[in-house]
Amino acid sequence: MKILIILGHPDPGSLNHAIAHAVRDDMVNAGHEVLLRDLYMEGFNPVLSAEEIPENGNVPAEIQAHCNDLSSADGIVIVHPNWWGQPPAILKGWIDRVFRPGLTYRFEEGDNGEGVPIGLLRAKAAVVLNTSNTEETREQTVFGDPLDAIWRRCIFDLCGVRSFHRRIFTAVVTSTREQRVAWIEEAKVLCRGAFKEKSLNNLLDHTH
Repeated sequence: MKILIILGHPDPGSLNHAIAHAVRDDMVNAGHEVLLRDLYMEGFNPVLSAEEIPENGNVPAEIQAHCNDLSSADGIVIVHPNWWGQPPAILKGWIDRVFRPGLTYRFEEGDNGEGVPIGLLRAKAAVVLNTSNTEETREQTVFGDPLDAIWRRCIFDLCGVRSFHRRIFTAVVTSTREQRVAWIEEAKVLCRGAFKEKSLNNLLDHTH
């Protein structure tokens, strides 16, 4: 399987980097073809231009490369911190520029955008791994867990990804080394389960 990992954290020494690289290595060892994109390291430009917005817009070559990676992936892993209930700006810009109309979704003929889009992504499973300093129950009861709504309902559901998995690792600021090691192992186990061939084949068998 082709697995695309998107990493959105500026610090190479962060837990996010450790998680992303550990998952990458584990997926490679499991026989998957894995591409890890570190958005900060590659200097990804998150600013969407007006020329890119239309479906037939002018898409720069470096953005088209990201589009090709996304459209060819069988599975997707997103790794980023919870910053103010949102992904880092660089990752939001990646969504804006790469989740393009005609590539990740389309509307029925005659629908000018007011309806529910048809998901086009090939990937049938996605995993989102978040780090945070907010206790998980507080994140859900006080803030409504906005990252779950963003990734699950606003993005992957609408783009045709039928199997969604997410884990929040918190609170990082008070965690011990043993806890962080355990979190990394948990991330690997979650991704192994999400990208089992049998599970994905069952999803494909029931796709209309």
